[in-house]
Amino acid sequence: MDYIIGIDVGTTSTKALIYDTDGNIYGKANKGYPLYQDTPDMAEEDPDEIFNATVSAMQEVVAKANITDGKVIAISWSAQQHSLIALDKDFKPLTRSLTWADNRSQKYAAEYKKNGRGMEMYKRTGLPIHPMGPFYKLLYFRNEQPEIFDQAAYWVGIKEYIIWKYTGVLKEEISMAAATGLLNMNSAQWDEEALKETGVTEKQLPELVDTTDKFKGIKSEYAKIIGIDKDVYFVMGATDGALSTIGVGAIQTGVLAINIGTSAAVRTFVDKPRVDPKARLYCYPVMKGKYLVGGPINNGGIVLNWAHDSLFGGEVEAAKLLHIDSYDMLSKIAATVPAGSDGLIFHPYLGGERAPLWDANARGSFFGLNRKHTRAHMIRAVMEGIMYNLYSVTLALKEVTGEPKAVLAAGGFARSTLWTQMMADIFEHDIVIPESYESGSLAAMFLAKMALGMEDNLEDIKKYMGKETVYKPNQDVFKRYRTLMPIYLRLSRDLSKEYEGIADYQREFTDNDK
Repeated sequence: MDYIIGIDVGTTSTKALIYDTDGNIYGKANKGYPLYQDTPDMAEEDPDEIFNATVSAMQEVVAKANITDGKVIAISWSAQQHSLIALDKDFKPLTRSLTWADNRSQKYAAEYKKNGRGMEMYKRTGLPIHPMGPFYKLLYFRNEQPEIFDQAAYWVGIKEYIIWKYTGVLKEEISMAAATGLLNMNSAQWDEEALKETGVTEKQLPELVDTTDKFKGIKSEYAKIIGIDKDVYFVMGATDGALSTIGVGAIQTGVLAINIGTSAAVRTFVDKPRVDPKARLYCYPVMKGKYLVGGPINNGGIVLNWAHDSLFGGEVEAAKLLHIDSYDMLSKIAATVPAGSDGLIFHPYLGGERAPLWDANARGSFFGLNRKHTRAHMIRAVMEGIMYNLYSVTLALKEVTGEPKAVLAAGGFARSTLWTQMMADIFEHDIVIPESYESGSLAAMFLAKMALGMEDNLEDIKKYMGKETVYKPNQDVFKRYRTLMPIYLRLSRDLSKEYEGIADYQREFTDNDK
C-alpha cells in the first residue's frame, strides 16, 4: 500500500495528514509556532521554526501510520498566502517571514490607493490594495530597510523556502505567485510593471510552475528523520485558500466556500479573470480555467480565542478541572442568549481588516451595551460579529459573481453546532458541512494524485469527503438579523473615519513590553 502526506502550513500551526491512495487517513499531527508581534503592525514568524514544525508533523504521522507494506510516494503542500522572506545568495534568511497580517507597509498601500496606481496594479494582478500583499511589503523594504533590500538575492514565501530546504529546488506554483501581487493574472507570468515598481528582478524570484508540478527527491538527512524514502515526490500543491475551496467541493462557478480558521475567507471559482470595480475581492489564477475570487478576513477564530482568553479566564480554568472543552463551554454560555444578543453588536476588527474594509487601521468595538448585557451576551455578539463580517464579504461577492448556488463551509468552527446554525440564520441559506473538515490537507492529497496520474478530474475529490451535514436556516430569527445587519454595515462606514486616529494613538502610546 502506498501513502501520500498532505501538509498545510498555516499561520499559527502546521497540520499534516497521511492518507492511503483510497483517501483513508492513517495519522494526523498539528505543530504550533509563535507569531512575533513586537509592535502593533508587526506579524512575523521564524521560517526555520515553521520548517522544524513540518519535519516534526511528518515524522509523527509516518510513525502513526506504522507503514510495513508500502511507502510514502508523495508529499503535497498547502500553505498560507502573502508571506515574504528575503534570502541571501546562499539561501539563508535575512528576515523572518512577514505574514499576511503584517501591516508595516500600510502607508505604501494607502499611497497607491490614493494615487490610483493601486487600482491599476489590482486590475493586472488581482491583488487588492492592502499591506498583506508582498508587492507592498517589497516597497516597505526598499524604502525603509534598504540594507536588507540590497543584500537580498531572492524573495520567496514560506512554502518556497520550506520546499527549497528539503530539496534544494526553488520553484513557485501559480496560485502562490498570484498572491504576491507580482504575477499578471491574464498571462500567468511575472508582471513586468510590478517588478519595475518594486525594483525586484525576475532572477530574484522562483521558477514558475503549475500546481500539479512534481519532482523527485528529498535530502537524505530529512528522509531519515521523517522515516521515508529519499526518492519521494514533492508536489507543489497550492495556496491554503485554493485548496480549502477545492477540499470542500466548491469547484463549480457559483458555489461558495467559507472557511473559518485563525482567519477566515469567502471564495468561489470562476472560469476567467474577474475583478471587482471596488477592489474588495482578490482574483488569483489557480490552474487552467480556474480563477479564485474571494475575500480574506483577518478576524476569524483568532477573535474567539481573544474572547476565550480575555473575558472567560475563570470559566476556562473550571473547564480544565472538569476535563471538558472550554470552547464547548463558551458555546453553551452563548446559547443562553437569544439571536441578536439583545441588540449588542460586535465589530471583530482586532487585527485591522482585509475584506471587505481593506483597512489595516480598523479596530474592534462593542456597540449597544446596556446594563442588561452580560458576558454571555458579549461572547454571542463576538460569534455573531464574525458571521456578520463574513456575510458582508458575501454581499460583495454576489455583486461580482451572482447569487450563490450553494454554500459549503469548513474549518474548526464547524464543530460548533451553535456557530454553524448562526451562519445558516444570518446567511438565510442552507450551510453544507463535509465530514472531512481538514479540507486543505485533503485537497493537497488529491492534487498529488492528479500529479501522479491517479486522478484527472477535480470534481472527483467529492468521493473522499464523506457524508455531508446540512444546517437549515431558522426563519424565526430572520427579522432579528435583518434588522441588525444594516446597523452593523452603517457602523462600519461611520467608524472608519476614526480608525486611523485610534490606530495612530495605539502605535504611539501602547506599551509593548506589558
